Amino acid sequence: MSTKSEFLVGLDIGTTKICAVVGEPTPEGVNIIGIGMSPSTGLRKGVVVNIEQTVQSIKKALEEAELMAGCQIRDVYAGIAGSHIKGFNSHGVIAVKGGEVSQKDKERVIDAAKAVAIPLDRELIHILPQEFIVDDQRGVEDPLGMAGVRLEVKVHIVTGAVSSAQNIIRSCHKSGLDVSDVVLESLASAEAVLTEDEKEIGVALVDIGGGTTDLSIFCNDSIKHNSVIALGGTNLTSDIAFGLRTSISSAEKIKEKYSSAMTDKVQSNEVIEVPSVGDWNPRQLSRRVLAEICEPRIEEILSLVDQELVQSGYKNMVGAGVVLTGGTSLIEGVDELGEQVFNLPTRVGYPKGIGGLKDVVMNPKYSTAVGLLQYSNQQQKSGQTIRMRDKNVFNWILAKMRKWFSDIS
Repeated sequence: MSTKSEFLVGLDIGTTKICAVVGEPTPEGVNIIGIGMSPSTGLRKGVVVNIEQTVQSIKKALEEAELMAGCQIRDVYAGIAGSHIKGFNSHGVIAVKGGEVSQKDKERVIDAAKAVAIPLDRELIHILPQEFIVDDQRGVEDPLGMAGVRLEVKVHIVTGAVSSAQNIIRSCHKSGLDVSDVVLESLASAEAVLTEDEKEIGVALVDIGGGTTDLSIFCNDSIKHNSVIALGGTNLTSDIAFGLRTSISSAEKIKEKYSSAMTDKVQSNEVIEVPSVGDWNPRQLSRRVLAEICEPRIEEILSLVDQELVQSGYKNMVGAGVVLTGGTSLIEGVDELGEQVFNLPTRVGYPKGIGGLKDVVMNPKYSTAVGLLQYSNQQQKSGQTIRMRDKNVFNWILAKMRKWFSDIS
């Protein structure tokens, strides 16, 4: 098998599924060359609760992806989610040396912005610049080379629980993988499904996953707010299993095939077959009964997202509306219900900007994995250093010391 380093791998470690997508960078973007997926049994609400089960699920997904791509996977960009994820905005100010903004000035002002008190049980996952301000000139995307004496930056900082990030990394290491970086899953999904115009005008991305629902708000081509709601597709599956008196596995299949977010859209004469628990024979039930179970739960999830939108203070800036993605967004009528709840244009987002086996991944449930590929491709194109987490710590410290000495000299 080939082990060419130019292959990129996105690993979506989700509550209901683990998905590995292999891509090859091209001048136009990324070509998908392999995909593997396996059920996830070691996570709850996006957090690893059983490392051994998670490792087995990762290995199974990797085997499928390696077989399809004809390569050996060694490095991955892993997604992270869960209710432990917190985001907040920060601000940094420095004096510019020499009257012209240099790369060191950019690094110093970002360091100033991230110099905030973070509890010991949390770690930085992302520091995302929103805008630079040179003297009184606002809205600067890249201040490098500009004349000025004062440089400011507004950033969005994403933190997560140290233990949750470490458990994801350990699960990958036990699967024989090195983690190039840990990436917020909603940020990755945004790379896959949002357009540049939507990010500029203002858009809310709602990723309805298995264990959690992630909200990210973009405006002026930068992220303004993110939050996680601890409800997702598994809650809906449990409702269906309880309401129809069937097993969880049967409820999941029924949800994927027959569920609807709007009872009014279902004909009363439509009938579905529901497997019974134990040795009882399957039963025939009206599909409208299923819709009556699904609609309240989906409406609850969307209403909680709407509350978060209002509390964030950015709802009036979401001019392009709301984009729903994730496996649960495939439920019939979820976009129409979303328009009623948000009172904003709502659409379902599918992965875009990819080539190769794009027909295989043209599904909202692959948005995060495809987005991880696109994120990693952008990182490499921009020349940003890849953080090799928990690997070569001595070399990392040595590089830091060299940078300090060069700054002093």
